[in-house]
Amino acid sequence: MSEAPLLSTPWGGIEVADAHLHFFSPAFFKALSEQKNHEPVADILGWEEPASPEALATRWADELDRNHISRALLIASIPNDTYSVGAALEHHPDRFSAVYMANPMLPSADIRFQSASAEDGVSGVFLFPAMHHYSLHDDRVCALIQVLAGHANPIVYVHCGVLSVGFRKKLGLPSVFDLQYSNPIDLYSLASRFSRVNFVIPHFGAGYFREALMVADQCPNVYLDTSSSNTWLRYQPGGLDLAGAFRQALDVLGPKRLLFGSDSSWFPRGYVRSVLDGQLEILHQLGVEEEAAKDILGGNLRRLLGL
Repeated sequence: MSEAPLLSTPWGGIEVADAHLHFFSPAFFKALSEQKNHEPVADILGWEEPASPEALATRWADELDRNHISRALLIASIPNDTYSVGAALEHHPDRFSAVYMANPMLPSADIRFQSASAEDGVSGVFLFPAMHHYSLHDDRVCALIQVLAGHANPIVYVHCGVLSVGFRKKLGLPSVFDLQYSNPIDLYSLASRFSRVNFVIPHFGAGYFREALMVADQCPNVYLDTSSSNTWLRYQPGGLDLAGAFRQALDVLGPKRLLFGSDSSWFPRGYVRSVLDGQLEILHQLGVEEEAAKDILGGNLRRLLGL
């Protein structure tokens, strides 16, 4: 294993690990094309379709090198696409970890995780209750989390708040989301019951910032990730900006439960460096100390993954 790249920051060289990077695999493009009557969706979107999961993994590894990012957590972005991220982990084990989109309402979701963990090396799942129309109180969700709880360093992402999938809109594909299943408060019972499982709420709760902070404050195994452009801020009263969100999250949770993420996803755009640079500037302006910056920018994620 080569020495991890360090990013030059106001605190000096820091090893950055990105907690939120989508892996748009060939299976992802195939699924989209089937929904679009087999039209060439990559051409419509202006995206590059990868030749194989291995090729995409190498492309991302090169992109991480170019941006001085040591590691990224990949998200398999169609349900159960564990083969694709498994191939990435096999080819670049020192650069990637992975979770996959799971729908607990599908048959044998709990058993599927067992094989995904054993065969593909995934570290956990990414849940989209609003997308798949289920409550976190459903017994099938509990059954899935119970299986994860039996593994080492399990991690569960739970997307809450506003969910907007721009590429589906551009393709003219429907996105029927049910916001009644978007409140982070619903995570409380799971997080308090399964204290060995680490839960991550992306995008600061994506509009449910207050509720995400409340749940995380009550449950020490709940983390927030900082990924995306965070356009949810326009819903916040009082003109809260991203610096204010960081300040409030640090006040409530401290630096040990914030995970930097970029929400990078497709090529030729590649790594969204503007997200990283903007958040570095905010952390520096807030007077965050070096050790806290190291935690947020990668140390917390590596600890969650047992690295």
